[in-house]
Amino acid sequence: MTDMELSGKHVAILAENLYQEMELWYPLYRLQEAGARVTVLASDAGKVYTSKLGYPVKCDHSYSGVQVDDFDGVIIPGGFAPDYMRRVEKACQFVADINRAGKLVAAICHGPWMMCSANVLRGRKATAFFSIKTDVVNAGAEWQDAEVVVDNNLVTSRKPEDLPAFMRACIEVLKKQ
Repeated sequence: MTDMELSGKHVAILAENLYQEMELWYPLYRLQEAGARVTVLASDAGKVYTSKLGYPVKCDHSYSGVQVDDFDGVIIPGGFAPDYMRRVEKACQFVADINRAGKLVAAICHGPWMMCSANVLRGRKATAFFSIKTDVVNAGAEWQDAEVVVDNNLVTSRKPEDLPAFMRACIEVLKKQ
């Protein structure tokens, strides 16, 4: 593994208030460490969003201020933030378009709520935090209770403890694109 194995890759990480801090910051730093460019997307460009514990992240661009063609993938952290994300039509469209292009769509913990609303789970294998299993199944996914589930371009995990496996899988999918 080289330090710049993702050089030239550009990944979006979605943010809204009440995101789970480890599920945003661990992927952000891990992707940067691997050489990827990371952009934080949210409803309002330049706005600061706070995690469940009050940790701030500044949004680089709004959903409407970017083009899907400029990205190689998207990561959706958990916490309560996905419930806010899924209320934004442009956010759901961004995730759906990234998926349609066959690019990385990754979500951890409650992040698959966004996948449900973006309608990317039908006929796919996925996991999530146990409390949203019913939502994931009702969105058409085949549920698996595993630290990481990879279904082509789709990567899902259950909880913060799964972050190492989640990021290894995300990096492998990005490298294969």
